[in-house]
Amino acid sequence: MYTVQIKEALRVFADETSIPSKSRYFRSGKGEYGEGDQFIGVTVPNVRLVVKEFWKKCELSTCEKLLQSIIHEERLLALLLMVKKFERGDSSERRDIYSSYLHHKSHVNNWDLVDSSAFQIVGSYLLEYPDLTLLTTLAQSRSLWDRRIAIISTFAHIRSEQFEIPLEISKLLITDKEDLIHKAVGWMIREIGERSPQTERDFLINEYKTMPRTMLRYAIEKFPNEERQKWLKGEM
Repeated sequence: MYTVQIKEALRVFADETSIPSKSRYFRSGKGEYGEGDQFIGVTVPNVRLVVKEFWKKCELSTCEKLLQSIIHEERLLALLLMVKKFERGDSSERRDIYSSYLHHKSHVNNWDLVDSSAFQIVGSYLLEYPDLTLLTTLAQSRSLWDRRIAIISTFAHIRSEQFEIPLEISKLLITDKEDLIHKAVGWMIREIGERSPQTERDFLINEYKTMPRTMLRYAIEKFPNEERQKWLKGEM
């Protein structure tokens, strides 16, 4: 229900001239991580306008249909609808959305899709119903996007100043080969440092020499320059 209306409402904002830049930005070319992704040229603020119009009306099944679309913006719309419904839902609705998200996670297949939904749904649910095994399984998956879901989901724990699980998942991903994971782990470590500088430094002192350079740079981005240079030179 409402699937056609939602797609039509989204296409009102389509801008074909922006499609090439979006394709480059989200690496949809041959051999890139977003290979084959298709765009219609809708900005995130305009996607959110459609969410505002339809989130109360549409069923979870509608979100699931949209999430299986080949169109990037339709998948983003589906996820933002699910986030909104999760935030406003009761415990039963939140459980259903969480389960649906995991069941359809193969369609959460670019970094913006993960970052717009993983901690809001998976992370928030796991704060209430902890399941470290799930995050560990995702972090050890062959899928780049599963691994990014794992680390980004822990942002919900970080915002609640619960750092043990985020640091455990970070350790699992320190030897990951993908740049998008390096950036995500470094980002989460930095977010821990925003709340507990000593916790971040205690973690880094044991791990920083084995971290990929990008991960370390993201983690220490807000350190004082002199200290940052020492970490980068391996002098800590």
